[in-house]
Amino acid sequence: MPLARSLSVTSLSGLEEWDEEFDLEDAVLFEIAWEVANKVGGIYTVIQTKARLTAEEWGENYFLVGPYVESNVRTQVELIEPPTPILRRTIDKMNSRGCKYAAQSEEPHIVAHFHEWLAGLGLVLCRQRQLPVATIFTTHATLLGRYLCAGNVDFYNKLSEFNVDKEAGDRQIYHRYCIERAAAHCAHVFSTVSKITAIEAEHLLKRKPDIITPNGLNVKKFSAMHEFQNLHAQSKNRIQEFVRGHFYGHLDFNLDKCLFLFIAGRYEFSNKGADLFLESLARLNYLLRVSHSDLTVIAFFIMPARTNNFNVETLKGQAVRKQLWDTAQTVKERFGKKLYESLLVGQLPDVSKMLDKEDFTIMKRAIFATQRQCQPPICTHNMLEDASDPILNSVRRIGLFNSSSDRVKIIFHPEFLSSTSPLLPMDYEDFVRGCHLGVFPSYYEPWGYTPAECTVMGIPSISTNLSGFGCFMEEHIADPSAYGIYILDRRFRGVDESCNQLTSFLFQFCKQSRRQRIIQRNRTERLSDLLDWRYLGRYYISARHMALAKAFPDIYQYELNEPTSVSTSGFRYPRPASVPPSPALSRHSSPHHSEAEDNDEDESYDEDLEAEKDRVNIRQPFVVPFKNKSSLFVTNGDGEGDATEKN
Repeated sequence: MPLARSLSVTSLSGLEEWDEEFDLEDAVLFEIAWEVANKVGGIYTVIQTKARLTAEEWGENYFLVGPYVESNVRTQVELIEPPTPILRRTIDKMNSRGCKYAAQSEEPHIVAHFHEWLAGLGLVLCRQRQLPVATIFTTHATLLGRYLCAGNVDFYNKLSEFNVDKEAGDRQIYHRYCIERAAAHCAHVFSTVSKITAIEAEHLLKRKPDIITPNGLNVKKFSAMHEFQNLHAQSKNRIQEFVRGHFYGHLDFNLDKCLFLFIAGRYEFSNKGADLFLESLARLNYLLRVSHSDLTVIAFFIMPARTNNFNVETLKGQAVRKQLWDTAQTVKERFGKKLYESLLVGQLPDVSKMLDKEDFTIMKRAIFATQRQCQPPICTHNMLEDASDPILNSVRRIGLFNSSSDRVKIIFHPEFLSSTSPLLPMDYEDFVRGCHLGVFPSYYEPWGYTPAECTVMGIPSISTNLSGFGCFMEEHIADPSAYGIYILDRRFRGVDESCNQLTSFLFQFCKQSRRQRIIQRNRTERLSDLLDWRYLGRYYISARHMALAKAFPDIYQYELNEPTSVSTSGFRYPRPASVPPSPALSRHSSPHHSEAEDNDEDESYDEDLEAEKDRVNIRQPFVVPFKNKSSLFVTNGDGEGDATEKN
């Protein structure tokens, strides 16, 4: 009987170190997805950000398989010659059959990880043809679940009642649903990205997932806390410049007392919670007005929709802003020259003569150019379906038209952000860094990369207990809101109750002083280790080992001391050591705040001291060990084993 390689794991629910001695030198990993080098949605981010970490573990035995899209290959793929003769023969053979790429190695134990139903057919055929391949199927969102939620049904309360075959047939997706369900049942290991999706999959695909594989990110840690705060300030200044142009002629609010909120993602109006966000903004506007707040909230909606070009009025605003800037620079240079000449002759300048008639004429012309007869536009582009657009129709219903009396302004940018845009030249990451709060009140969100990206950049966010991210954070943090992670209850509350709760979150956030927001951003950024692939990657490693053990039981063994496969619970962050930055516990209980308040030192808080206490109270995430293991644990027939050195 051949020796079996063994993996002993204490518990995926704790942070105890793994006794991991799993030899992967004779194994090959294929990861198959429609979004390999082909950006469609969040799966592209999963694969792209995880690739470096997976390559560290598998080395040259890691292959990604996806569709050959010529434009994407030119920009995202570096073409190389196959490193081995058998790989070259395999690719040549596939090319002769019309396939551009694929790969295999000599006599390996193959693990094939398929993402979503689009790749699922390959998994079904592997099992139908009885190929010696360990298979994993991960659903990032069930096909039927997304369709049902889009139809405004009471999805989570009726999960057990759906006639899945009829529902799929009624929506003309039965063939795709069958592929997804077959892949889930045929796979050696079936996984989903969150607990909420695991419940959904169990009811709709009729198989309980073996393990949950949460989505991570590559986290860039800063050597000093103030570094990411400086990046926030720089990006905020760039957003302020855009706002100056967008609201030209109606810039009757103080940008230093202005908060930037945003929602971003696929344009699924109800699933992403844009409907709830808009209603809450209307209620927030009322609260700010009746409290006579001088704070202004600008809410950005970054959701791609069908357009034919930029809005002329929006482009004009940026042109006017630039013209005013050029005028100011011209007058400043003339003023500076006169001041310089006065000082050269040893005289104090006569202020009344520093600006002459020509200077005033230049400035008057610039001011006249800023006159505007219409309100600042809601949408930055010309919409092809303006009359039926759900965001614009909701804005018309709630009456938020960016008027001077409104304390809440709305900007709808129906296009993904780009640094090459003539309107808002910022990449998405820079834009997020410049905002104060991300709002993602999703009804259907299997994971939720947008709030996760906010967290690693130190930006507070609002999520829900129907999103994978929200459930994950509730598991790991004793008091999420103290760390800038607000979890909205959309599972056990009605729509109106959830809307009131969201409005309360927003209003309380508006009451925070600038200093309180800085403290909260520091706490939010400290959660980034939770979302790092070096912590979350262990669940993917476990899934692959589990699949190898199921497919090749005589060669690999997988032992889990505690049966917690469908769990991602790890350590829990306690409440912060100092008082949470909550207005309810602060002297400053109104939305008004001043520079004196911003610099107030009476609030007991020391960032270095609190971070040090966190390091004591919070068990650090376990760092997954990778390649170059020093020993191999082998077992004999009776289960006894010895650790042997490996070259």
